[in-house]
This record gives sequence, C-alpha cells and structure tokens, in this order.
Amino acid sequence: MATDTIKIAYIGGGSQGWARRLMYDLALEPRLSGTIALYDINHDAAKTNQRIGTLISNHPDATGKWTYEAIPTIEEALKDADFVIISILPGTFADMAKDVHFPEKYGIYQSVGDTVGPGGIRRAVRSIPLFMEIGEQIKLHCPDAWVINYTNPMSVCTRTLYKAFPQIKAIGCCHEVFETQHLLANMAEEMLGVTVENRKDIKVSVTGINHFTWINEATYQNIDLFPLYAKFAEKYAHTGFEKEQGKWEESVFHSSNRVKFDLFQKYRLIAAAGDRHLAEFMPPVYLKNPQTVHDWKFHLTTVDFRVKDQQRKISENEEVFTDDTKIVLEPSGEEGVEILLALLGIEDLVTNVNFPNKGQIQNLPKDAIVETNALIRKNSVQPVRTNDIPLDVANMVNRHILNQEAVIQAVLTEDKNLARNAFVNDPLIAAISYDNAVSLFEEMDVWQQN
Repeated sequence: MATDTIKIAYIGGGSQGWARRLMYDLALEPRLSGTIALYDINHDAAKTNQRIGTLISNHPDATGKWTYEAIPTIEEALKDADFVIISILPGTFADMAKDVHFPEKYGIYQSVGDTVGPGGIRRAVRSIPLFMEIGEQIKLHCPDAWVINYTNPMSVCTRTLYKAFPQIKAIGCCHEVFETQHLLANMAEEMLGVTVENRKDIKVSVTGINHFTWINEATYQNIDLFPLYAKFAEKYAHTGFEKEQGKWEESVFHSSNRVKFDLFQKYRLIAAAGDRHLAEFMPPVYLKNPQTVHDWKFHLTTVDFRVKDQQRKISENEEVFTDDTKIVLEPSGEEGVEILLALLGIEDLVTNVNFPNKGQIQNLPKDAIVETNALIRKNSVQPVRTNDIPLDVANMVNRHILNQEAVIQAVLTEDKNLARNAFVNDPLIAAISYDNAVSLFEEMDVWQQN
C-alpha cells in the first residue's frame, strides 16, 4: 500500500486521551499520511476529535498530514481500512465504580480493577460481546487489516478478536514494559555510573501475560543487569526507589516499585508492569487494605479520580479550540506509529506485543494471548521465542490464563455456572469464603451484564 493513502479506522475515536497521543505521533512522522476514520458510539466526541485532529495536522510543525473524519457507523469506518486501532471504554463510569468499589464491601480492594480480580472479570464479561462484534465486522469489511488493540482487559479482548475471526491479524499493545526499562535505566545510571540515553538501550526478553509480565533477560551494552538488579532490589526493598524520592505520592499512576522488588526477591524474575497492576494478580498480600497499599507505596485508583481526569482532558480539548497555541507536538512515548512503519516495511521493529501463543512460550497454553517480544516487519509479526517460565511463576500466570479463557467461554456459551466458578477462583476473590464470593458475584450483577 502507498504510505500517503493509508486508512486507519479508529474504534473509540472519541477518546479524550489516547486519540490525542496518536494524533501528535502521526503529525510528527513525515513518512506517513492518509485518513483517520473516527468511530465512537458517542458520535459528538468523535466529531470533537475530528476538529482537534484537523488542527493538529495543520500545525506548522506537523510533517505528517492526515485527514480526520468522524464516521457514524462502524461498517463505514472499517470499510477498506489498512489498519484498525481499538481504544474503547467498555461500559460507563458507573459500571467502573461497581467494578472497583463494590467488592470493598467484602474487604476486597483493587488498585485498578480492569484486568483481573472482581472488577477485571466483570469488565471482561461486558467487553467480550463488544469485541466479538468488532472482530466480526473486521472480517466483513477489512479482513486484511492489521489490528492494534489498546483496550483492557488486554488479554481477554485480544483473545476474543481471534475467537470472532481466527484469521484476524491482531496484536495488543501496552506500555507497562517501557516503564520497567526506564527503571532499569535508572538502576544502570546509579550502579554503573553511566548515562542511558534511551530506554531502548536496555534490551529485555519479555514473557508472561499482559499486566503480569516478566523479564527473564536484561542487558545494557552486553552487561547482564540481573546481578545488579538483585542488589538494587535488596537495597530498595523497604524504602522503594524513584528517580525523585517521594514522587510516588503525587500521582495515582506512580509507585515506589516496592511490589516489583518484592516479587523479584521471591521469584528471581523482574516483574515488568506497574505495581498497581502486579498487585492484583496475587493473593491480597499487597492489597489487604488501604493502609497496606500505602505501606507498599502505590495507590488505589478511585473512579472519582478517573471521572475528574476525564473532565480535565475534556477541558484541555476545549482549550485547543480557543487557543491553538495549546497544541505542543511532543512524542507520546507510545510505539503505535513505529508499529505502523514496521508493518508497512519502512523500518523493522522489535518490541513487546500481546499475541497468540504459537510456541513462543513453550510451557503456557497454545493460542493463549501471551506477551513476548516480536519482530515486526512488512505485513508480519513474528513472536520471539523465550525461555520457559519457571514453574512457580508459570503456575501463577497459567491460573489467570485459564481463568480468563473460562470467562470467555462462559460468555460465548452463556454458561453462568462457569463464569461464577472462574470468578471465585481468582486469587483476590479466593481470599474470602466461597459463600461470600458467590454472593459478591450475584450482588455485582456480573452475569446480568451479559
């Protein structure tokens, strides 16, 4: 395909956050141009992003020129698309409030509530039908398109796309590993006395599943970083580490990495997601109560915060219309545009992706969505085989893989009993009594959403 006539269908094109990041990155890339078809169930939000995208593309510093169009139907948005980007919020903030906060009645606290735990499972149940429909529409209208999913629960949503359309060319993308590379870069600077110019200079081998991702090899200029990380984790096990100490308290998205260090000391692999996500995959060691969370120096992300954060983003978008000097073209740090370049054959890329397991992790289930490095080049995503996950970590990872697979099967076969059994098997939920877990399942209306 010509790189100046690309069509990208953006499902969730009314996004207040992800969309603008993508627009900035596209504007900064001179080798690509074309059309972005913005589809959203909130068509007014898509029209707002059409105006913002046009302003960004017309910015004097924009070298990539794109036409943004708000499209009223998913069929029209997908028709003949070369790429599909999916970034949606499955449900409402009221749904999310129930996901995250209702389980607190039973003493279950969640730091994010969008991947596993009671909130992640409830969100999965309402996401699966949406992604079945998206996958079926892609099959009908752009079967050869490459699909990039950013929506959580990442593993469930991406797996569902393959259930809907087994020949789909879909990957899931997440930036959590990037933050761990930054942490390793900070470690190298402190312990080796070097300056790491770019997080990509930290070479890592990635394994596991989204948000419960692990690094089993890490180097900087051929220096093995694992022995250094062992000393680093021991040094900061109790205090935590941040480049700016105390910074973790300023934002719900920040932590002191204490959960990462603790997991390394227990399992000898580098956990490669944020502490908020990692904590939810474990029994409630780190999430026993709000004080425990504070002691581990990370945060419970309330839905009230998310509502206010969305209002802030809406206000920022409105400011752009009245003062286009508010547009500052800065790279987002995401790799979406680099992935487009690689798939178009312009510039090969090795990065971590969520992709069906075709043997890249030998001791995890075939076809499960796993996260590993992949070589991305023209019309090709080739996962990089990694070492088997050690059995103690594999046992934990596999529990979540099978639980998520059970939730998908339950929704697709309308099997409430299977959904309930998967729910009570989650490590956060298994910490309460079986009867209370079943009551929580019913009171959260997990199945009634389906």
